[in-house]
Amino acid sequence: MSFAADSPLVEAVLASPNRGVRAAGGLDMLILHYTGMPTAQGALDRLRDPAAEVSAHYFVFEDGRIVQLVPEADRAWHAGAGAWAGSRDINSRSIGIEIAHPGHAGGLPPYPEAQIAAVTALAADIVRRWAIPGPRVLAHSDVAPARKEDPGELFPWERLALAGVGHWVPPAPIRDGRFFAAGDAGEPVEALQAMFALYGYEQPITGRFDEGMRAVVTAFQRHFRPTRIDGVADSSTITTLRDLMAARPA
Repeated sequence: MSFAADSPLVEAVLASPNRGVRAAGGLDMLILHYTGMPTAQGALDRLRDPAAEVSAHYFVFEDGRIVQLVPEADRAWHAGAGAWAGSRDINSRSIGIEIAHPGHAGGLPPYPEAQIAAVTALAADIVRRWAIPGPRVLAHSDVAPARKEDPGELFPWERLALAGVGHWVPPAPIRDGRFFAAGDAGEPVEALQAMFALYGYEQPITGRFDEGMRAVVTAFQRHFRPTRIDGVADSSTITTLRDLMAARPA
């Protein structure tokens, strides 16, 4: 079951049986997760447990050590049900990195510097070798906003962007002004939904600000406007989305 590591940054290969064959369509996404478990070892054991039926390609410890669990050529079972830009089999299109971290349930502590440095270096290596576009370096919460919160609002996406990984613009300042929230409806809501859908989020164009849209707005804020996570589409959120779309590579 063992295999050769794909990245020179890998300290050890600890093969997981939880993997399969990728569907046709190409590998063009990188998905970042936190483990959301109390200990790194417990999370690592689960990712290698056949009964758990979950895995990822890479696992990054708090001290920055990187182990590989699944070959990049194989389909790891990390993203579950989700969608991005019309793609639904996220596992077939992506490489998954699990970051040892207790998550929101564990108090959402800051990520250690050594760990972030390792994740940044690993992500940079992966996107370089696979030519993964910046807007397709995503949080688990981006592809499954109704189900997931990871890697959370404390993950430093700007730091990755400075290393050439992902897509980022400075978040627009939070100011008073018009906003859209749960219960609102009409053409302006429809237009905003179209913007989120065009960027890649699975957002139906209904003209109603329902719980599904609130989840999308919250996921967007966790990734791109992390200073306030409230699911309200305020002017800062909308402007940041507009700026991201304007800065998106052709």
